[in-house]
Amino acid sequence: MQNVVLIIHLLLAVSLIGLVLLQRSEGGGLGVGGGGGGAMSGRAAATALTKLTWVLAVAFICTSIGLTIIEAKKASGGSVLDQLVPSTTQSPPADTGSLLPPSSVDADPLLPVAD
Repeated sequence: MQNVVLIIHLLLAVSLIGLVLLQRSEGGGLGVGGGGGGAMSGRAAATALTKLTWVLAVAFICTSIGLTIIEAKKASGGSVLDQLVPSTTQSPPADTGSLLPPSSVDADPLLPVAD
């Protein structure tokens, strides 16, 4: 199911890129310029390309939300790092209350050794 939605999503993305590149440029950024008053008119005439672009854009957003929902249902609730780091079967060392590393000698190294 997820693979089918993902393939449709990718096809929509490629189609959207193609449609946007086919459309006529209106000139300067944010609709400034372009001449003829077309960019400054109250409502521009919607051509077939712009209508199709809107339809594909809505479908692209729907597939994006659908993929998010599908993946959220599959999520295990764990962290991504938990999947990358192999789990160890060793238990952590017992806390001795000391900042020094454990020594192999049982005696305190700061006390003099009695002969």
